[in-house]
Amino acid sequence: MMKLTSALLFATASSLLAQTTRPAVHHAASASNSTAAQACAKLPQLSSKIPALPADASCPKPLYTLEPPTVKLAYASPLEGPDLREQLGIESSSISLDFVDIKTGTGELVAPHKFLSIHYTGYLVDGTKFDSSVDRGEPLDIAYGAHKVILGWDTGFGGMRVGGKRRLFVPYQLAYGPSQYQTIPPKSMLIFDVEVVKVSDTAPVHKDTHAAPPVSQPSTSQPPAASAVPQSSRPTTIPGAGTSPAPDGTKPAQPTPSTDPTKPTAAPPPLSKP
Repeated sequence: MMKLTSALLFATASSLLAQTTRPAVHHAASASNSTAAQACAKLPQLSSKIPALPADASCPKPLYTLEPPTVKLAYASPLEGPDLREQLGIESSSISLDFVDIKTGTGELVAPHKFLSIHYTGYLVDGTKFDSSVDRGEPLDIAYGAHKVILGWDTGFGGMRVGGKRRLFVPYQLAYGPSQYQTIPPKSMLIFDVEVVKVSDTAPVHKDTHAAPPVSQPSTSQPPAASAVPQSSRPTTIPGAGTSPAPDGTKPAQPTPSTDPTKPTAAPPPLSKP
């Protein structure tokens, strides 16, 4: 499980950005001000394996909510099966990126086009820990808002400052979509405990050729696919990865990951692509 490492978060989004536009979303400029009037988010029951939040932490609340276009199934022939709605990818519910601020930071404010150093641990709803920079002892560097990470990360640090800690509840539409990706099951909500370690105006310089230790990746002649987003806005994901289906059921062209996730490649992919 831990072999996914930080590579699981990156992707190239240039082709998608040429086809789509990002929706207008309302970010939390200040967690304390923006969430005061928000109702608690409805989330699935989380495993007790996931560390409990502090007793004084607030309930999860939306950082922003997306309303996908409404599409109704007006008629279906009796020849069609009962799963037609799911097969067509018709989504009727809204999509929210929910969060809980665990600790308020006192350092520099996170802002788009800044470079962030982030410590994080990622869990599935069942408590499976699938990745952790904390366990590796090295934070992950990202260009915030640059479409190089899943949309739940590309937009999930609004209102945070250096030293701040947050739990993010990333729905599958803002993560890896409705299909299996490596050890991430289809339609998986991801729970991240994140900490902003550093905010800078320039990209960090690393002594080695990669911004993170080597990782194992599925054996494939092309980079694996990941990510999913609303039709009008698509997140990006991991280094060397493409894109996966949108929540409305459309499927952009994408490479096919290996069926044998236990077979590593000879070398890890780069952390970003030009």
